[in-house]
Amino acid sequence: MSKSVARLKSMKKVADKIDHSSKLRTNIPAGMAAAGPPLGPMLGQRNINIAAFCKDFNERTANIKQGTPLPTRVKVNSDRSYQLVIHQPPASYFLKQAAGVSRAAMEPVRETCGKITLKHLYEIAKIKQQDPPLEWRPLKEVCVMLIATARSCGIEIVKELDPKEYGEFLEERKKIVEEQKKMLQEKREAKMLRTA
Repeated sequence: MSKSVARLKSMKKVADKIDHSSKLRTNIPAGMAAAGPPLGPMLGQRNINIAAFCKDFNERTANIKQGTPLPTRVKVNSDRSYQLVIHQPPASYFLKQAAGVSRAAMEPVRETCGKITLKHLYEIAKIKQQDPPLEWRPLKEVCVMLIATARSCGIEIVKELDPKEYGEFLEERKKIVEEQKKMLQEKREAKMLRTA
């Protein structure tokens, strides 16, 4: 009996040494890391000094346009220190910026919310290739991934783009977006009436 108790104690010591902390994966706006929710509680659960993390993140992203969403990976060490890896903004952010739209399409296959040229796609692929998960992938693969992302956002990829025609397209698109917003608001109000 005493041998089994000794084994259990030794196994418990081994189990205590195993680090079960997971990587923190989140998007944080550049230069806007704050101790409040949702970032503060996530860092607190992992025993990271919240004020030091926010200061470090904001210093490292000072040269990036404020408010740009940045995918961030944080690995916590056992001594409460951390390793911070900041990726390039998401592909959908770059695609929407290049197309000049603020929202993606509600029905991506049926409607087009914007257009970009192949040159835009190539430049975005070169930027995204700097991310750690994609740095060893060939540029062609990154371009194929971006084409799929553009399709899911409702962004059409064209060879050439006439600025006047595209300006007219965006004006028409604004009207469609306003109609969609009104429709969504009506649905929300109808749902609120049903639950009240």
